[in-house]
Amino acid sequence: MKFVSIDQNQNIAFVTFDRGHSSNLLNLELIRELTKTAEILNDQKDLLAIILLGRQDNFCMGFDLSDKELKEVRSANLNEQRMILAAGGKMCLAWENLSPLTISGINGWCVGGGLALAVSTDLRIVSPDSTIYVPEVERALNMSWGAVPRITNLVGPAKAKQLIMLAQKTPSEKALHWGLVDEVSSESDVRRRSLELGQIAASMPPLSLKICKQSINSYANALAIVSTNQDLDQFLLTFRSEDFEKSLDSFKRGITTKFLGN
Repeated sequence: MKFVSIDQNQNIAFVTFDRGHSSNLLNLELIRELTKTAEILNDQKDLLAIILLGRQDNFCMGFDLSDKELKEVRSANLNEQRMILAAGGKMCLAWENLSPLTISGINGWCVGGGLALAVSTDLRIVSPDSTIYVPEVERALNMSWGAVPRITNLVGPAKAKQLIMLAQKTPSEKALHWGLVDEVSSESDVRRRSLELGQIAASMPPLSLKICKQSINSYANALAIVSTNQDLDQFLLTFRSEDFEKSLDSFKRGITTKFLGN
């Protein structure tokens, strides 16, 4: 794979995705690679823990609006757009449906689609300087990929509205207090602490571990389809809107500078 590497040691696997630049933005190619990675790992019956890592400086700063493939999508017909843009939701669902314990180790920024991916895993370990940010509404888009019920399950509806609707940048300690992340570790310890938790999972009886995860997810996500069955079409609606065109043009020309809080 071009952007994703797998380092497996017996029943624990490290998965690292890296676009080769600090922002580590998701593009459609990387999204497909991460989906394929989840499918490959799902066939590894002995795996009991999977640790997902971005870059050391930033986990992921969202989706790459300059992705060349995305530009081609914008000129496609609605049916083709719908099929191609379903990739993000498929990626997150593939990671959520993995039977081993999954842990996201997060350094730096975790933005938009990066957060959608992270909340598809079971646990999130973050560094002290980490910041969570959902800029989709600021960009005149909706939060999709099935992330709304996952985030709401973690923090409750009021805080989910602050995070998503008001695009509130959330530092690591606040994210911990809200329940959006599970632990704050020193930057050098994110990988190590994730491994420690993975080793605990790997010491458990495999069948019991996987059955309990399935039961918890089945309960927590029982009504998720109610809010996500239309989020792709909602994205298409906002993606094709005049508001998004204006926001995208403003963002590209550097008029909108909120993305990094400058």
